Amino acid sequence: MRPRLVLFGDSITEQSFASGGWGAALANHFGRQADVVLRGLSGYNTRWALKVLDRAMEGAANESADPAAVTVFFGANDASLPDQQQAHQHVPLEEYQTNLRAICAYFKNKWPSAAIILITPPPIHEPARIRDMYGDNAPSRQPERTNEAAGTYAQACIAVAKELDHPVIDIWTQMQQFPDWQTSALCDGLHFTPFGNKILFDEVLKTLESIGFSQQSLRSDLPLFHEIDPKDPLKALEI
Repeated sequence: MRPRLVLFGDSITEQSFASGGWGAALANHFGRQADVVLRGLSGYNTRWALKVLDRAMEGAANESADPAAVTVFFGANDASLPDQQQAHQHVPLEEYQTNLRAICAYFKNKWPSAAIILITPPPIHEPARIRDMYGDNAPSRQPERTNEAAGTYAQACIAVAKELDHPVIDIWTQMQQFPDWQTSALCDGLHFTPFGNKILFDEVLKTLESIGFSQQSLRSDLPLFHEIDPKDPLKALEI
């Protein structure tokens, strides 16, 4: 039976199976070895995600086996500013951490053997957010998110991961190591370009490898083509 990877998060997870997405890249990378299950909820924060966890996870795992790993990628919406246009998405910092703990506890109880990988919110390019929200660059406009706020929530996510002893990917910091990350990695100041997706894909692969989940450690499902004897093809399929 193929192991499963479950991706749980907001729009950056929901869009991860689009062309060039990090989820699609994972599915391709582990093509014959593991199944990647998408549970992305565009616009959701941790408060909403916690409310729908049971329904969101219906059918995500095989009844006879826990997923190998679950990614939990929330915070970009929680970090929306409470006095700007997307205020209804805002979740106070302490509640964000409480919700992350509760989400992790849910998965630990539901799938005891699954690794839980937290991913911080990404960095924010504020001028692009203003253009995306309002369609112009008027100086009077204020972004609904800031990079400073995203960084604060990223640190809060890291603190929860350390507290619970779960792996964590600090994409807020990692992405900002690249030149011109504001436009090379982000398409609208928040969501990822193909290059931004590649950054996260590489970080997820490294994290999975650190817990022993890699192409080298996994068997391919069913005989590979080169293992099939041209003189007796069906023999290799007698499993």
